[in-house]
Amino acid sequence: MPTPKALRPFAHREYRVLIAALAISIFGSGMWAVAMVYQVIHLGGGPLDLSLVAAAGSVGLVAFVLAGGIAADRVPQRRLIIAVEGANLAVIAAISGLAIAGWLELWHVAVGAFVLGVGAAFFFPAYSAILPRILPPEDLLAANGMEGSMRPVLQQAAGPAAAGVLVAALSPSHAVTAVAGCHFAAFVILNFLRPQERPDTRGEGGEAAEGAERRRQSFIRDLREGVSYTVRTPWLLWTLLWACISVLFLIGPIEVLLPFVVRDQLGGDSSAFGFLLAIMGVGAALGSLLTASFRLPRRYLTVMMVSWGAGSLPLAAIGVMDNFWAVGAALFVFGATGSVGMVIWGTLLQRRVPPHLLGRISSLDFFVSLALMPVSMALAGPAAEVLPIWLIFLVAGGVCPVVAVVAMAAADMSRDERAHPLDAALQVEGATTAGD
Repeated sequence: MPTPKALRPFAHREYRVLIAALAISIFGSGMWAVAMVYQVIHLGGGPLDLSLVAAAGSVGLVAFVLAGGIAADRVPQRRLIIAVEGANLAVIAAISGLAIAGWLELWHVAVGAFVLGVGAAFFFPAYSAILPRILPPEDLLAANGMEGSMRPVLQQAAGPAAAGVLVAALSPSHAVTAVAGCHFAAFVILNFLRPQERPDTRGEGGEAAEGAERRRQSFIRDLREGVSYTVRTPWLLWTLLWACISVLFLIGPIEVLLPFVVRDQLGGDSSAFGFLLAIMGVGAALGSLLTASFRLPRRYLTVMMVSWGAGSLPLAAIGVMDNFWAVGAALFVFGATGSVGMVIWGTLLQRRVPPHLLGRISSLDFFVSLALMPVSMALAGPAAEVLPIWLIFLVAGGVCPVVAVVAMAAADMSRDERAHPLDAALQVEGATTAGD
């Protein structure tokens, strides 16, 4: 009996080691999200203190994500991933020890959150860059789908739930200790990854570049190389532009205004809001798993952009819905279609971006999304003071499909995907592709 496509990556030892460590690590991250909140409250902190601690993690992530992409292209990704997990373990173990000893203060938690944010900035570009080195191209879609379905289940549901039980039954410090245990297990497992050859330094034309010369390149030059490649590659540039606009228009309404839709239109409370977010997470997990179960579509750019654009349309009606399950259905569709596009997008980066640029391009994508999330959330509140919420959701859900159509036309994605059929051509494209 043939192995289901979604499970094919597990045939490779290195992937089994990596995904096992990642699963434990993101489960621990989900636990930390809850343990950190109640640890701050246990120390006498209020909303402002909690906001500052959360902001410290975001600052660390945004400030270092571009550096993390450059590091992923310069340093063997295995070494980088292990180092990050070791740093996570050291930070959480220190917070746990201080809490148990009764010496923990709020600034300790803030510093810890900052370091964890920095670690995430280095971890995820390295993870994205290492996958094409340990898996054949035809298994990358399944691997990205597996990660996309695993994350909402472990980080957004199981991890927080486990931490909540520990906090209620014992104390926040016990939950933090459990987080440290997760990072210890992930660190041990990652050390079973085999040492890899030093990163591929092929240029866009396929010629070998001198490793010593690349090591002498400055941060700015490395960053400029990644930006230059993005600007010269229409499908990549316009996809990132679409991402900028979608994050700006969608994140604020969902994160800031949806609770008021639940309260004012649905007559619900915080549990109803949480359940709606869970429905969206289930949609994301199922969408990722479904995408992982099939081959990469021949019209991969079209499917990706249509999934993102059409999947945003149901949000346009949320502002006028008065039925809980109708809102849940809209969010389920949004989560599912969004994850379909994200799985394809991650696979395209690994299949079409030259290996020596993959870390930087991944970090640019990450940076764009992270940088505009707080802007969107900051604008949503003032916008709701002068505009009805139904109009804000209508604009948010309507703008993104239009921008998706514009992006597909401007980058001529239909021609591009016909010229580069990934089901037949398994090699990473070089400079000639970038210039198309």
